[in-house]
Amino acid sequence: MQNIAQTLAQELKTSVQYVENVIALLDEGNTIPFIARYRKEMHGSMDDTMLRTLSDRLTYLRNLAQRKEEVKNSIANQEKLTEELAAAIDAAKTLAEVEDLYRPYKQKRRTRATMAKEKGLEPLAQCIFEQKDKRPVAELAADYIDAEKGVETVEDALAGANDIIAEWIADDAAIRKELRELTVKKGHLRTVAAREEDSVYRLYYDFTQPIAKLAGHQILAVNRGEKEEFLKVAVELDREWALGLIWNRCVANRSESAAFVRAACEDGFDRLLWPSMEREIRSMLTDNACEGAIAMFALNLRPLLMQPTVKGHVTMGLDPGYAHGCKVAVVDGTGKVLDTTVVYPTYGQRQKDEAIRKLSQMVRRHGVEHIAIGNGTASRETEQMAVEMIRTLGGGVAYMMVNEAGASVYSASKLAAEEFPEFDVNLRSAVSIARRMQDPLAELVKIDPKAIGVGQYQHDMPQKRLDETLSGVVEDCVNAVGVDVNTASASLLGRVSGLNGTTAKNIVKYREENGIFTTRRQLLKVPKLGPKAFEQSAGFLRVPESKSVLDNTGVHPESYAAAEALLALCGYTLKDVAKGEIALLEQKVKLLGEEKVAEKIGVGVPTLRDVVKELMKPGRDVRDDLPAPILRTDVLDIKDLAPGMVLSGTVRNVVDFGVFVDIGVHQDGLVHISQVCNKFIKHPSEMVAVGDIVKVVVLEVDQKKHRIGLSMKQVPKEQK
Repeated sequence: MQNIAQTLAQELKTSVQYVENVIALLDEGNTIPFIARYRKEMHGSMDDTMLRTLSDRLTYLRNLAQRKEEVKNSIANQEKLTEELAAAIDAAKTLAEVEDLYRPYKQKRRTRATMAKEKGLEPLAQCIFEQKDKRPVAELAADYIDAEKGVETVEDALAGANDIIAEWIADDAAIRKELRELTVKKGHLRTVAAREEDSVYRLYYDFTQPIAKLAGHQILAVNRGEKEEFLKVAVELDREWALGLIWNRCVANRSESAAFVRAACEDGFDRLLWPSMEREIRSMLTDNACEGAIAMFALNLRPLLMQPTVKGHVTMGLDPGYAHGCKVAVVDGTGKVLDTTVVYPTYGQRQKDEAIRKLSQMVRRHGVEHIAIGNGTASRETEQMAVEMIRTLGGGVAYMMVNEAGASVYSASKLAAEEFPEFDVNLRSAVSIARRMQDPLAELVKIDPKAIGVGQYQHDMPQKRLDETLSGVVEDCVNAVGVDVNTASASLLGRVSGLNGTTAKNIVKYREENGIFTTRRQLLKVPKLGPKAFEQSAGFLRVPESKSVLDNTGVHPESYAAAEALLALCGYTLKDVAKGEIALLEQKVKLLGEEKVAEKIGVGVPTLRDVVKELMKPGRDVRDDLPAPILRTDVLDIKDLAPGMVLSGTVRNVVDFGVFVDIGVHQDGLVHISQVCNKFIKHPSEMVAVGDIVKVVVLEVDQKKHRIGLSMKQVPKEQK
């Protein structure tokens, strides 16, 4: 039997040694980002996504192993554990298989079968089920008539035997496994309307789809429609196929006992096995759909968090609204709030003119270069006002629509109250919107990832699993970018490998009381930040004010000596690194030979490559290599759109059936999966990610329903 490391190595198509190393590192308390970045030699340079998959599967397989032992112990205590059964349990690959094997031995509530057993009818059931005794079943049953036990007639005895055989069949692990596989392969999901009323679920009022072809979003939509009592849902399978499968296993000949068993099979299937199997299949479909949706959410969240920054510019954030007006905040290039106000551009022309005048004064006073506009309620009118203001200013200012999902959640949070105690809740959201444009990651880490708005049916997901997955994505993104220890908020620091909410707050408090950090080593003076936390976090924390340029790179302190030895070997010093005068470093390393250099400085080749990359660009931000976001100076209306127009847009969301693209009008357009590219793809995420800048052509516009159909594959070659 394979051990867990061997199973994982086979699943991940990597070496057992690498898997064993990762398991040991995880058990020692190392974080995924730390292992991914600073222990590459031990795992063959797996990325953080693969390491998280390994960690998740490790937890599952350990739980599976634990459950197997619990089941074997329980059956052994009943003195019913055989070598054959123990081997079957050990060989089970899923929890479902283990539970199927355990089912006949599990403590049950009183059933018709248990009551029949209490009447002493199990030997009769066994005799009939074996189908070896050729006597009529009535003759077999006559020996079990016992009025004291409640078996007064032959019919009573046979009814009890039927109940026992029916339950055996329903609990048979092999039958359940085969039926499950048959249902997944040949079954259908059928939905009908539960009430005659139009709703968003009308597509499912008369819907049938093979289980093997069901999409995750269909399953989740059907589940929600059923929960809201708009739909009735059933799993369907040809009854004759199912019964044929059971008869093949249970009916041995053409005796009268065989006919009895055949009838008991039907009863067991209809009354016990199929209702149980239907629940199990529905649960399996839901679990798979949730896993797919969570994976899609994570896939969308990563590029959203890793959007390029628009740092160093004075930015005005506009949080649009009707009743409470448009909230305004101006922040400087570092995100510090300079000014706030509220204007009312939707109240009438006079108020709109007054808003433009007031905001124009703020733009001139503070030197605003960029405007970030939230894309929620009243954003269309606010965008038009901003464009008119830019025209009156004579240009020099550009704007961008910013996804404001979660801004209101943040502004009402305890964290926002601590950060901006002097500001009204509504003004805090305007600050958040401005900062989202400057540094999306630093601002979005303050918000529950579920509220960021790049998923489907997130409130229907297993919340613990969703939180774990999304938190992992946020952690990976924060550590991939690195964090300036002297400017980062506690929210951002709390996502750094090895740190938590307490140590993050302690870093901020230490900074406030003692001034800025001037070395990484100084972090060891922070309360509750011990050697292990330092080891896990130091490489991801940047100290730009340090005298050593290495403190402002992704080089881990444990590799400082190796970095200096590398520089000396190539004829450079740390001063050359600070001045940016080591352009030939990579070339020199290749000439000397990577393996030889790595051996001389005492590190592996993967670490050597990372050190070279960091020394070449100290203080670099990986997001700077991404395409810059689209800044606009004019506004498009849905009325301006016409089929055939080619536009640039930003991918806002990627779902199973297509891609939503912001093309500069109030409503995002949809590129259906069939219009993403000219080749067959299973999912749009194979071609695009959230935040990508894409060219699209308008296919159709429905102004009444506010729907815009777009295509990526039909964009003329000369305009791509």
